[in-house]
Amino acid sequence: MSKPCNIVLLGIDSLSASHMSCYGYHRQTTPHMDQVAAEGVLFERNYCPHIPTTSGYGTMLTGLDCFANTLVALRHEGGMPDEIRSLPEILRDFGYESTCVGFQGNPAARGFDNYLNLKSWGGYDQRPLRKAEWMNETAVPELDRLAAGDKPFFLFLRHMDPHSPYLPPAPFDRMFYHGDECDPANTSLDSMKAFKPFADYLLSWMPEGITDKEYVNALYDGEVAYMDACIQVLLNQLEELGLAENTLLIINSDHGETLDEHDCWYDHHGLYECTLHVPLILRLPGVLPEGVRVPGMTLHQDLVPTILELLDLQPSPTIEFDGRSQIPLLTGEVASNYDGFYITECTWMRKHGWRTAEWKLIKALEPDFHGKPEVELYNLTTDPGEVINLADSEPLIVQALSAKLEEHVARRAAATGRPSAMKTNLNWHGCPGGHEGPFTSSEQAYNTLHIGSVKTAAQLQDKEAAAAEEAENSD
Repeated sequence: MSKPCNIVLLGIDSLSASHMSCYGYHRQTTPHMDQVAAEGVLFERNYCPHIPTTSGYGTMLTGLDCFANTLVALRHEGGMPDEIRSLPEILRDFGYESTCVGFQGNPAARGFDNYLNLKSWGGYDQRPLRKAEWMNETAVPELDRLAAGDKPFFLFLRHMDPHSPYLPPAPFDRMFYHGDECDPANTSLDSMKAFKPFADYLLSWMPEGITDKEYVNALYDGEVAYMDACIQVLLNQLEELGLAENTLLIINSDHGETLDEHDCWYDHHGLYECTLHVPLILRLPGVLPEGVRVPGMTLHQDLVPTILELLDLQPSPTIEFDGRSQIPLLTGEVASNYDGFYITECTWMRKHGWRTAEWKLIKALEPDFHGKPEVELYNLTTDPGEVINLADSEPLIVQALSAKLEEHVARRAAATGRPSAMKTNLNWHGCPGGHEGPFTSSEQAYNTLHIGSVKTAAQLQDKEAAAAEEAENSD
C-alpha cells in the first residue's frame, strides 16, 4: 500500500508576487516556478494579511488569524497559545514526519519533529551569498532521508534569497542591469542614504559609491532568478525519487518586499501591495487541475484548511479555522473567499487597516518613523501603485471602511476571548535601547529605531539560528 501524500512547502521569505514572471512581471525571473504553475494551480490574488515574518508564517502554518494565534510582531515574546495546533502538529496525528529547514527559534516554527539550520546571512565582504545553494546542501540529503522512510512527510523549506542582503552570485548579480551603479550624476538613492534608521545596514551590503536604485532593484530580481534556478534541483529530485506524483508541492511567501516604493527602502514594512501580495502555487498531479489561474481573493490562513481538504485529513477534535478552503474556488462554487479583509503590521511601524477589491484603508496605531499620515486611503483600481492618498477627499469611504475594521476587531476579540494583540503588544519594536511602549512622535521613532549591521538584522529575524550561524562561522 502506497504512503499517503507527502507535502513540500517552499516558504520563500520576502518574495513579492509582482516580481515573478508567472504573475506577469516583465523580467523572466522565475521560469522553473512558472513551470510548476503550468502544471498546477496559481492563485492570482493571494495575500499575507499580517506582516512581517513571525505573523506571516504563523498564519500560514496554523490557518488562524492574528487574533487567534496572537502573532503580530517580528519580535514576538513568548509562543502561540497552547491550544493552537500548527500544521506539523496536526499532521503528526496522521503519521507524518515533519522537518523544518532554515526556520528555528521563532514562535511560528513550533511543532516540527526535526529542525535543520543553514547559513543564510552575510555582508558585502562575504559576497556572493549562495543562500539557495546552502539550502540545497541541507535540503537534498534530508529529502533523500525522508523519502527512504516508511512515513509520509512534511518538508518545510524557508528560502531566504529575496530577503536582503541582495548579493547573488554571477551571472545573476548583473543579469538584469547593464549600467553604472555608481554614476555620480544619479541621485536616486539619496533619500535612502539619508534615512538614518536603515542607512547603515543597507549601505553595508551595497558597493561603495552606489547611486542607482535600479541596480539594487535588479539585484533583488537576480536573487529571485538565482533561487528559482536552485529550486529546480529540488524539483528534479522529486522526479528522480518518484515522489512528484504523490507530493503536494506548495510555493508561498511570508510577505512581499518593498524596494524603492513608498520610501520604505528594501524591507517589508508598510501595508502596501508590494508587501501584501504574495504567490501561492499548488501542484498535485491527478488531483489538482493543470494550468489553472484562480482570480478570487485568498489569504494565508486559507492554506492549512486547503491542504487538509486536498489530502482528505479530518483533525480530531475538529479545528475551527479562521481561513477557508480554496477548493471551492477551483470547482466554481465561489468566486472569491473574501470581499474584504483585515491587515496588520508590526515590523517597524504599528498599523492596521482594511482592504477590499477596490479600496485600501491604513490607520496608524502610533506615530511612525517615516512621518506618514495617520490615515491613508487608496483606490486600488485607479491608483494601483498607491501614490495618491485620498483620505482627506473621501471622508465617507474612510468612515465606511473604518466601521468595517472596528466591527471586525470587536467580533474577533469576542470570538477569541482576548483583546487584539495589535492593541496590547505595545513593545512590538523590541528596541535594544530600552524604549518601552508606543512611540509618542515620529521623531522619537526615527531616533530610536535603527538597524546597524547584517549581524543585527539576522538576530532580529531569528536569534537562535543567528547565534548558531555565528558560532559555525567562528570555528
